Amino acid sequence: MSVPRDNQLYGTQTELGLGNFPLRGRTLGELAPFVRNYVLVKLAAARANRACGVLDEARCAAIVAAGEEVIAGNHDDQFPIPLVHGGGGTTANMNVNEVLAARASALAGVAVHPNDHVNAAQSTNDSYPTAMALTVLELVQQPVAALRELSATFERKAAEFAGTPHLGRTCLQDAVTLTAGDTHLAQAAAIDRNAAGLAASADQLHAVPMGATAVGTGVGAPQGFAQRCVQELRELTGFSLTTAENRYDSLAHLDPYAEIGAAGSRAASTMAKIAADIRLLSAGPHGGFGDLTIPARQAGSSIMPGKVNPVIPEYVMQLSYRIRGQSYTVDCAVAAGELELNVMEPVILDALTTIFADLTAAAEAFARRCVAGLAWDGAHRERNLAGALDNLVELAAVEGHQQVTAKNASEPGEDRSGG
Repeated sequence: MSVPRDNQLYGTQTELGLGNFPLRGRTLGELAPFVRNYVLVKLAAARANRACGVLDEARCAAIVAAGEEVIAGNHDDQFPIPLVHGGGGTTANMNVNEVLAARASALAGVAVHPNDHVNAAQSTNDSYPTAMALTVLELVQQPVAALRELSATFERKAAEFAGTPHLGRTCLQDAVTLTAGDTHLAQAAAIDRNAAGLAASADQLHAVPMGATAVGTGVGAPQGFAQRCVQELRELTGFSLTTAENRYDSLAHLDPYAEIGAAGSRAASTMAKIAADIRLLSAGPHGGFGDLTIPARQAGSSIMPGKVNPVIPEYVMQLSYRIRGQSYTVDCAVAAGELELNVMEPVILDALTTIFADLTAAAEAFARRCVAGLAWDGAHRERNLAGALDNLVELAAVEGHQQVTAKNASEPGEDRSGG
């Protein structure tokens, strides 16, 4: 075990975690919203414990003061453990407990113990999922806002090109005419629907399990603690939180997180489909569809001068693959809960954090660096309109489908409709 530095606030349990879990990916401190929300759980618990007679005023005030320092970013380097670790989040909980206890002891001039005082009336079993729920409720707002920005950008494009005709296609074959405005309004509607679905998927997280302590029994928590703690959390976070209707269920079953992951995956898949469509319609400029153009962002080749690639649509598509993989990680972790507790929460939180960050990056880049500069001025848009089958559809309504097909197919019996 390493010798503590002079300014080190964390203690033995954090040191053990550092030794047991090699760093792969994020540290606890690198997910600042989670540290902040975990500290808010501790502040709410301290105030509830003071009201219930578990903590004296001096220790409660010191824990709150220490927590406010952490929230202000004064001790960011004191949370070095890997975000993903074994033990159902116990190392994360103890890292927070130890930092707050050490700093509170210094502020109060009396001993503040990480378990007896900072963790009073709590277990990792209820404090970790509460902090996780608060973090997800906070972080999900970013991709929702980015998706809505993308939807609004498509709506502006729909207005700009409301009267611009282009060739519609089915099975990648010529079909009938529609306007660019029609296409963009459909894209806007799809993105907006997915934004709403992602926002709604997190609603269940407003019911938090504080007071459940070990496996949901509430053992070790005084009468009225859960209600007081959640009331304090409402005031500290601004979220409309309630106590979990069934505390045992809230610890054993994490399916709401699978729903959030799935909603993120759906949004990514929809965005990727639209990005792929724009990539295809901009293909060329001479040998492809050439219906529209997208902004040229960088050189597309190290050997072919003048070549430009659809880098933003391809970026969106690649991030969608990673998002779908992270959603599957959430599914696996949710299914891995055993008996009274699901201890796979750290990897669920890590995966959802990646989903939200990738969705935000993809939607913002797509909106600002591709769709905003898109134009239906491709080299072949007007030429491609010559392949539209509108007149044949109208003629078939009068003369019959088989008769018109026979007259216009390139070979006897061939149907060019694609539909």
